[in-house]
Amino acid sequence: MKIAIVSLGCPKNQVDADVLCHALLTAGHTTTADPAEADCILVNTCAFIQSAKEEAIENILEACSYKQQNPALKVVVTGCLAERYKEEIRREMPEVDAVVGMGGNKDIVRVLEQVQQGPVEAYGPKSDMALGGPRVISTPRHYAYLKIAEGCNNHCYYCAIPYIRGRLRSRPLEDCLAEARWLAGEGVKELVVVAQDITAYGDDWGENSICRLMEELNKVEGLVWIRFLYAYPERVTDEFIATMARCEKIVPYLDLPIQHCNDQVLKAMNRKSDRATIESAVRRLRQGIPGITLRTTLIAGFPGETEEQFAEMCEFIKEQQFDRLGCFAYSAEENTVAGRMENQWDEETKRRRADIVMQTQSHIMAAKQAAKVGQVLTVLSDGLDEESGLYLCRTAADAPEIDSCVCVQSDTPLYPGEFYQVKIEDSDDYDLFGVLA
Repeated sequence: MKIAIVSLGCPKNQVDADVLCHALLTAGHTTTADPAEADCILVNTCAFIQSAKEEAIENILEACSYKQQNPALKVVVTGCLAERYKEEIRREMPEVDAVVGMGGNKDIVRVLEQVQQGPVEAYGPKSDMALGGPRVISTPRHYAYLKIAEGCNNHCYYCAIPYIRGRLRSRPLEDCLAEARWLAGEGVKELVVVAQDITAYGDDWGENSICRLMEELNKVEGLVWIRFLYAYPERVTDEFIATMARCEKIVPYLDLPIQHCNDQVLKAMNRKSDRATIESAVRRLRQGIPGITLRTTLIAGFPGETEEQFAEMCEFIKEQQFDRLGCFAYSAEENTVAGRMENQWDEETKRRRADIVMQTQSHIMAAKQAAKVGQVLTVLSDGLDEESGLYLCRTAADAPEIDSCVCVQSDTPLYPGEFYQVKIEDSDDYDLFGVLA
């Protein structure tokens, strides 16, 4: 079969799609970027918050619309939405031919064989989902994601991940290293290490192993930048900071999702940190790794969040001056404690608060970007933007697909995956603009 794969959501979900794609190619199927040419469209969904579910449903319906011109087309739904809403998909979208849960991913080849005879469901324990395995590289060849764990034990009251993906399961260290070496051999220069909580890596073995993993990844030949996403502030130990600082390939960048700063709201969220813990982590990171770029994520409009608590969060943002920041309007999710809480805010209030946070951060970000004008920075080229004619590059302070770009005007080609020195000549609220130094 000729298969079109649509993968939505986070980098962890993208890695899952890469493993599924490899399994299908190995079984003799082919892939196409054009759904109109496909015999089967596989939609790997996200269902983290309401907007992600809506995007997933739109993509499923769009995939099903191709059946009008190709009645033999098969539509297969995998990922978080399939795991979480099997019955609803079956009832509301009968055009879907197969629904595959997390534990059914290992059977994807069999699913595609059976779907020719009729509708298929493939489910099993979440623990059946492979932590790794052979995969393709769907990102540009010079960077790739390495997933080191699945699931989460934190049980934040707003989050459905433990219900969807299960408890924390850390991937064996040697397995992680083997994939990192393979990726480097394929030309990957930047390795982005992801998990729901990278600082919990190995806790399910009874031995936290994130520092050991950092040290071993730092030895992998061919890698130039190693980036870690999603470290929880209460787990940022002095050893963790010292290891980051010591490993020269690990870029001085950390995504530290704090969600809020008010102690009462953090407790209501069942977060394991308080404001003092967060402030300590930020202070020690900046002291131990001078020049580190800190990204964080916040939630606005959590049930019961008062105007005073929200104002405290806005002042906290101004005080801490995070380099990168995103804010979500709270989304009440089924089967979560927070979703059953009283004092839920209306959508307008939640959106208004999230917008205020982002407006506050935009001024901080603009000032930080303007301060880089005149500097010469090392950048990694992601390639040419045909529309603008500018080369899109990133510094070590910019994670792929998340953060800012350095837009470079150059008559000399800047090849994807190559490093260059760029003099910054201008900036806006988010991006930098420069020329080759």
